Amino acid sequence: MQGAYDVVVIGGGHNGLVAATYLARARHRVLLLERSGSLGGPVTTEEIRPGFRAPTGASLCGLFRREIIDELDLIRHGLAFVPFDPTAVLLGDGAAPLRIWRDPRKTQFEVAKSSPADAAAYPRFLELMGEISRVLDPLLMSIPLSVDDPSIADGWFLFGRALRLRHLGRDTMYEALRMPPMSLHDYLGEWFEDERLRTSLSVDALFGMFRGPWSPGTAFGLVHHFLAQANGGMWAFIRGGSATLPNALAAAAREAGVAVRTGAEVRRILSPDGRVTGVELANGETIPARAVVSTADPKRTFLQLADPLVLGADFQLRVRNYNSEGCVSKVNLALDGVPQIPALGDGSLPAHFQIAPSMEYIERAYDDAKHGRVSESPVLDVTVPTAVDPSLAPSGKHILSVLVQYTPYHLAEGRWEDRREPLGEHVLDLLQVHVPNLRSVLVGKEVLTPADLESKFGLTGGHIFHGEMTLDQQYVLRPVPGWGRYRTPIPGLYLAGSGAHPGGGITGAPGYNGARAVLEDWSSLARSG
Repeated sequence: MQGAYDVVVIGGGHNGLVAATYLARARHRVLLLERSGSLGGPVTTEEIRPGFRAPTGASLCGLFRREIIDELDLIRHGLAFVPFDPTAVLLGDGAAPLRIWRDPRKTQFEVAKSSPADAAAYPRFLELMGEISRVLDPLLMSIPLSVDDPSIADGWFLFGRALRLRHLGRDTMYEALRMPPMSLHDYLGEWFEDERLRTSLSVDALFGMFRGPWSPGTAFGLVHHFLAQANGGMWAFIRGGSATLPNALAAAAREAGVAVRTGAEVRRILSPDGRVTGVELANGETIPARAVVSTADPKRTFLQLADPLVLGADFQLRVRNYNSEGCVSKVNLALDGVPQIPALGDGSLPAHFQIAPSMEYIERAYDDAKHGRVSESPVLDVTVPTAVDPSLAPSGKHILSVLVQYTPYHLAEGRWEDRREPLGEHVLDLLQVHVPNLRSVLVGKEVLTPADLESKFGLTGGHIFHGEMTLDQQYVLRPVPGWGRYRTPIPGLYLAGSGAHPGGGITGAPGYNGARAVLEDWSSLARSG
């Protein structure tokens, strides 16, 4: 393999860039291949109208690992975060808006107007979520234990987590054990009576999931949301737009010696003798390598790129059954003025607001989607990045970025190609109820359906997390049982995208852990090469 690369990384999103950089810093020859003309994947910023730059994919970032930021010196490479407060404003039908503030005491004051009992319970709830999140947080930056042959180190690590949980006290331990399989409706109902507070927390917990608040296991989504604080961060915008993150990562990658090629689509992962020997590009070029790290989703990696004869029928069946149907669409709006929200009463422009009057409203929206219908009354999670980062639009103008949930990838009737514009108009109608001047200041619109997310970013089924973040698809079970440690049935092929532990969200953890798995195996990879 004279002149070949040690490792080829498929995918130039944030996980691919993280994996490539750590492998190069370990003095390996690394080539990163990205099929599109730019890096970043869904974490990107694009001009939707001259002068208006919108987050085409992810809008907020709160989970990206501080360890990676520090070790790769991303601040020096231009990464900066812009916090906002209140962190969310829930807008309903007729009820007073609810503001959620970074300072729990300010949120208590808001909640106390309708429920003194909820105001008293809120700090205890935050404390519990924080304690559970801090216990689980180290799991995110670790390779899941081997179920077949656990090591002594695996045992000690999990023992340490269990001991940490036990030290929090009996009541906290019981809560941590009983909460994950519960529904949001049942769990939040034990804590709060204010429907607005329960609804806002449900919107956060259900983000990107094809589930409703009555679905079992959805309460665990609360922990995922609160992990931002556990790692010493917060939910924030990325200054200059989402693309600043992959740009900083790309600078760190090149500084470490990573070779980067864009416009290079991988057609096949080569494994003629049952182990990886490299990749073949869409143009017919072959690139030898001792290892291949795929940050594409599991279905794309195993059902389109890898050799099915090497994988075997049983493994392929499990991958086909891996749940990765998306339910989120994106609508970006360019506004030639300030959006006005009369319900707030003070002329303020929140950087993040939610439109969902109740948990039942969310459940009805989910009911439509699970039968293959675009929700008649979807949940709208709206960010206004220009409220805190005016550089993204001309002076005095704004960007509204709307995540629309629930819009199923598989439609019972019709095609997404024909539903795209009607969806955009419907979202405008729903927004206008709360932002009455919206259409009068609208100068640009972009609509991305689940089908568009699949074609634009390579997300099979349009799933923004590379697959459902349910308990049966987490930790050692992600993506499928028996293959939750970044390795695959093909020696030399590794999975390091959001379809691997710890899952979706902008964390960088799958890329970091996937690189560690390659480094742990390097002596055997070098011998077989």
